[in-house]
Amino acid sequence: MNGKAEKVVAALTERFPDIAFAPFALAAKKRPEDEQTCVRVPADRLIEVMEFLYDDPRCRFEQLCDLTCVDYLNFPKAQDRYGVTYSLLSLSLEQRIWAKCFVNDPNPEAPSVTGIWRGAEWMEREVYDLFGVRFTGHPDLRRIMTWEGFAAHPLRKDYPLRGRGERETFEIVTTESA
Repeated sequence: MNGKAEKVVAALTERFPDIAFAPFALAAKKRPEDEQTCVRVPADRLIEVMEFLYDDPRCRFEQLCDLTCVDYLNFPKAQDRYGVTYSLLSLSLEQRIWAKCFVNDPNPEAPSVTGIWRGAEWMEREVYDLFGVRFTGHPDLRRIMTWEGFAAHPLRKDYPLRGRGERETFEIVTTESA
């Protein structure tokens, strides 16, 4: 972990001594100075931790760069099914950190961070649509990539590679038939 990241993790640990953030470094092979830190945040404490990362002068992560999800189904030694991942950037402190919140089946759910970063709205909709993770408190949680009647979440590892019938309902267009 670089010095800036150590200060952020120290600030988190000082403010939330009851949370085991389990920080680890995301290695940068070509430039070690580009190493980034990831912390684990419990879903039930996500909002207060994210508000701290946004507001505290030692952190000031004013930008949510990305919000995505990883399905850990069949991943060796995985304890949880889904990892909702938040990439945060502090422009003023020139620091980046990743926060990961784990949720599980049968109803994977995490609190919405749209009250902190308005730009999370469409990112959370994408994760909901493709992975099925619901975001409580989201202002408009609906599908964004597939249609409303679509019954599955295509980026889940248990989604069949062949699909669930949607390919059979569309006419195949070739150069000859076009």
